[in-house]
Amino acid sequence: MNKLSGKFAVITGGNSGIGLAAAKAFVAEGARVAILGRRQQAVDAALAELGPAAIGVVGDVGELATHERLMSEVAQRHGAIDIYMANAGMNNIEPSAAVTEQSYDAQFATNTRAVFFGVTKALPLMRDGASIILTGSIASAKVLDNHAVYAGTKAAIGAFARSWALELKARRIRVNVLSPGPTDTPILEKLGVTEADRPAFEAGLASVIPLGRLAKADELAQAALFLASDDSRFVTGVDLRVDGGIALT
Repeated sequence: MNKLSGKFAVITGGNSGIGLAAAKAFVAEGARVAILGRRQQAVDAALAELGPAAIGVVGDVGELATHERLMSEVAQRHGAIDIYMANAGMNNIEPSAAVTEQSYDAQFATNTRAVFFGVTKALPLMRDGASIILTGSIASAKVLDNHAVYAGTKAAIGAFARSWALELKARRIRVNVLSPGPTDTPILEKLGVTEADRPAFEAGLASVIPLGRLAKADELAQAALFLASDDSRFVTGVDLRVDGGIALT
């Protein structure tokens, strides 16, 4: 317990799914957190679950002004960052021939541009010895149908992580990627999976996942906690796949 006592964490996309689960895990281990989300209602609901250890900021991660406002709030309220988790993301599943300019730009703005500028805006506030966690995807290494653009966005952040792990070594800032496999989060609904479709959808995925099921958000959160804490103090520049082994198939 209290692995993150006295630490302050920033989590983009911290209002739902893996981001919210990570925020809960960090708070449970003694951290204070700032979450960034796109919708006020969702951020307020997350804060109600997280309690007084959390603050929330609302904005579009694809806009630099959002990150500047977030860092201004953090500087005023807490002064320094120990953990930065770039978790916000989106995925439009569509064949390459159907990808519009708008869809392409939206995915790169949220999944890639936001990560790059979110981290660079946070760096002046990050303590030496801090941890940066970038939420990637197994799609960056395993070809998935109709995921070409999404895969490209996640492959790019893997390159960021490897570069930053060396760029920031003098400050002992560790940079790692956390790559989920299929995970039971609200994003399934956003992808069009209805309640009626869920049993067949989950069974289909389970059949190709060596561990035989989807991940739970709290399982990804525990992996994030490992990367955030001193348990991983000699780990940097890695892509930690928490995917039930699906990348092997």
